[in-house]
Amino acid sequence: MASHPATSLTQTFTYPSQIPQYLIKWARLGPSDAQPLIFIHGTPWSSRLWAPYALALSNKYCVYLFDNPGYGQSELLTSAATAEFASNGPLTKQAEVTAALFSHWGFTRASAEDARSVRAPHVIAHDNAGLVALRMALQQSCSYKSLTLIDVVAVGPWGLPFFKLVAENEEVFDSIPPHMFDGIVRSYVRDAAHKPLRKEDEDMLADPWVSGDGRPGQEGLVQVLKQASTRVSDDVEGLYHEIGESGLPVKIIWGKEDKWVPCERAEMLKELIGGKSQVVLVEEAGHLIQLDQPERLMAEMVTFWVEVDSAS
Repeated sequence: MASHPATSLTQTFTYPSQIPQYLIKWARLGPSDAQPLIFIHGTPWSSRLWAPYALALSNKYCVYLFDNPGYGQSELLTSAATAEFASNGPLTKQAEVTAALFSHWGFTRASAEDARSVRAPHVIAHDNAGLVALRMALQQSCSYKSLTLIDVVAVGPWGLPFFKLVAENEEVFDSIPPHMFDGIVRSYVRDAAHKPLRKEDEDMLADPWVSGDGRPGQEGLVQVLKQASTRVSDDVEGLYHEIGESGLPVKIIWGKEDKWVPCERAEMLKELIGGKSQVVLVEEAGHLIQLDQPERLMAEMVTFWVEVDSAS
């Protein structure tokens, strides 16, 4: 999956004004006055997983891509930021920072009813970005025109055993020789797909952690997995019904062969959200549905947005 110049993250946003400060690299594609789409990636991915979709959709939509703090090109600038990031299992800080980025882009915080009349974005969240997007709506008053949740981490119980292993042996994983760590990372990302990954896709997913050209690198991935080992959502799961009650259109898309987050979680999440939320299970797709079934995923997303836009 070769990168395209149009999807390069050339813009920079920093938040807050004091330390610890977070840096986010981002890009905007397509007509600035078109309906906005915002793609949010999860762990341990980057915006490059969404880049082909963004490029294909940019002829009709105004598309935003960004790397979460600590991922891809968005470096953690200080040791204080790194420490805060690693301990933020609930992802409340990431929700706060991402909400500030939305405001920077000019997306106002309004009620779900108002979001139908203002220029609110369609938001697409994968993996733990689901929890971030839900927290943003519930705790940061962010407005969406619709919310698409794809194989998301949003309902406990949490975590792969590998996360706990890394958290309990941080120094060991930090000191693994690079060539051995490369093999661990590649095995880890291959496990997220149902179909065999193409070499270029595997490289795209693994390179930020193993390429040896600086951050995030090996130490960065250890911090990401350490954070994932403490993921919690108990404080907010009981509020998900407010999303459904607000009338926000929600579509939950899940790979039926997802080994990381079983597809049964899709129905659990639908029940918690309620309202008019809908679930689609995709055959022959794992956690990396973007690579396993790209055409089906694109069709499900675009159909949903067209339905929402036509009803507004």
